[in-house]
Amino acid sequence: QVQLVESGGGLVQAGASLRLSCAASGSVFKSLAMGWFRQAPGREREFVAAISWSGGAKYYADSVKGRFTISRDNAKNTGYLQMNSLKPEDTAVYYCAADPDIRSSFYAEWGQGTQVTVTV
Repeated sequence: QVQLVESGGGLVQAGASLRLSCAASGSVFKSLAMGWFRQAPGREREFVAAISWSGGAKYYADSVKGRFTISRDNAKNTGYLQMNSLKPEDTAVYYCAADPDIRSSFYAEWGQGTQVTVTV
């Protein structure tokens, strides 16, 4: 089992950047894929990005391609989501998650989320 703690959210204006971090407990994180998801008020949680355990494979939602970058540092047990050119529609609670299968529909482990608010 792994515990995940997100940080780095905040209130920014459109066009700004934020970097979210996901700190994981336990050495097992190194062997798990990591994903970022988000949920806006009144909407279902949606996939944002995912990265394989080695960092060799990355996937992005079409809505964030070219603006967001997912990465990880297994030596630090930490994953990241660099978000550039933020838009008001990016406003949501962002969650990191971990699972053995990068393509899993139901990631096994979840953090508590961090709020990102983008104003016009």
